[in-house]
Amino acid sequence: MAASVQDRGSHLQKVKVLSRQDVEGLIAQGQTIIIVDRHVLKVDAWLKYHPGGDKAIMHMVGRDATDEVIALHSSEARQRMSSFRIGQIEGQWKNFLPPIQGGQFRSKDEMDNVEDEEIFDAPSSSERSSLSGSPIFDFSEMSDRSFRQRCGVRQEKDYSSSISSVSSIDLDPLNTNKISYMDACTQREIDLDIDKYPSLDADTQNDIVQKYRALHDRVCNEGLFECSYHSYLIELCRYTFLFSTFLFLLYHNYYLTSSLFLGAFWHQLSFTAHDAGHMGITHSFQTDTVIGILISDFLGGLSLGWWKRNHNVHHIVTNSPEHDPDIEHMPFFAISHRFFASLHSSYYERIMPYDLFARFVVRYQHYLYYPILTLGRFNLYRLSWAHLLLGQGPKHGLAWWHRWLEIVGQAFFWTWYGYGIVYRCIPSTSTRIAFVLIGHMITALLHVQITLSHFAMSTADLGVDESFPQKMLRTTMDVDCPAWLDFFHGGLQFQAIHHLFPRMPRHNLRRAQKLVQDFCKEVGIPYALYGFVDGNREVIGKLGEVGRQATILAKCQTVMAERGDFGGH
Repeated sequence: MAASVQDRGSHLQKVKVLSRQDVEGLIAQGQTIIIVDRHVLKVDAWLKYHPGGDKAIMHMVGRDATDEVIALHSSEARQRMSSFRIGQIEGQWKNFLPPIQGGQFRSKDEMDNVEDEEIFDAPSSSERSSLSGSPIFDFSEMSDRSFRQRCGVRQEKDYSSSISSVSSIDLDPLNTNKISYMDACTQREIDLDIDKYPSLDADTQNDIVQKYRALHDRVCNEGLFECSYHSYLIELCRYTFLFSTFLFLLYHNYYLTSSLFLGAFWHQLSFTAHDAGHMGITHSFQTDTVIGILISDFLGGLSLGWWKRNHNVHHIVTNSPEHDPDIEHMPFFAISHRFFASLHSSYYERIMPYDLFARFVVRYQHYLYYPILTLGRFNLYRLSWAHLLLGQGPKHGLAWWHRWLEIVGQAFFWTWYGYGIVYRCIPSTSTRIAFVLIGHMITALLHVQITLSHFAMSTADLGVDESFPQKMLRTTMDVDCPAWLDFFHGGLQFQAIHHLFPRMPRHNLRRAQKLVQDFCKEVGIPYALYGFVDGNREVIGKLGEVGRQATILAKCQTVMAERGDFGGH
């Protein structure tokens, strides 16, 4: 017994304790460092192997990624991460702003050249950058009220809604330049969220995290991560009915009617592909991935690998205009005025230009929302092929062969659908075009359901101190519907719950709703819940609001041009 205790003590002594400055120095050297469960992980070697893509990891550099890792990974994956440990931390970790988001880091030599008192007084990377979420806004000019609340001075909040609006800005656009107007919009959006959500001070956010982890343990203990295979048997019967009806109508030459059922088939299949992509069916990485590829690539023509790479980033930086690919739809949609600054997308690694075409479309985007979504699936084909042809997925490790299986699946899909159905079974060119368009227009329902949960929610960046559960609930809404309509929404009506527990099987999300609502009441975070129609109104309203801001900005620029005032450009 004494020897055993001595061995454990010796092991503890070998664990290297790294300070915040040690971690900053490593990141300054270009190393990929994340914090998980108080352990410091150096994951450079894992970047090219990570099935969810490298960018999901890069957004966690210098941060405590414990909650994100637990939410998105199986226990087996988390165990494998132990091989990347290089030390541990003491005390509560204060996040850095990751380099991919603009964080700046001092090397060890730079820190050694600064005297101790200067190091104490100088802001660290996170303190310099944690409030710089928008490249067009100077947070040094924040109002005293905003600053006090960020530092923990709470004010009374209105929890009636979690939809953010910047419609009431006391600013005359005709006497204000472009930068001032956009700064005011950003300021207003941040102020609204600070008024509405819990304080960002360390104690408050840590309390939210601890209660969220207790909630996670509770839903695990209640079996809400266990899959109901009986529910998937019902799903299989539904898919079989839709596809059989499609074939029956096609055989009897009801081409356009048959296309309605094919579109409905694709719409419903997407929900199970989503489940598989999150390992929410068997909880086995390889098994669920194969299920997802068979559904998504072979039957739907969409790349599961592209979706994973895209979706994992979305779950980490939800509703960030610069970083979340799920809201980066320029030049067609802008859900924040910040897109007017031609932001750089860290995901697509390019500028999203707010050019002449975008300026025109965004002003009318609330009218164009539904028509554009009817063509949304064609864009997913493009993104899927770009992912596979450019080899953007992992080329090594457990997922090395997924790309090749997906390419086989794409060939299979375009053979049975493109050649076998559209070309061989449809008699005329005009009927073929109508057949293709109708089937794809039906899938617009899916795009509405996806955007509904986020487009109307906040895009404000509250900095690196905001906890994972608060950020997910602040940027995501749920849709209220009767239980008998759950099949229609496929779990997407519980997006807020899903963002808290991504691997939870969707048939259990409704059971978890009451627990999440109780959690929200306990910690003071508004839980956004709207009916399907009301939710659509909120989205259209948000798009219209940003469109009006685009119109105001255009007037501002016109007046400035007439005056010969080009300041701020």
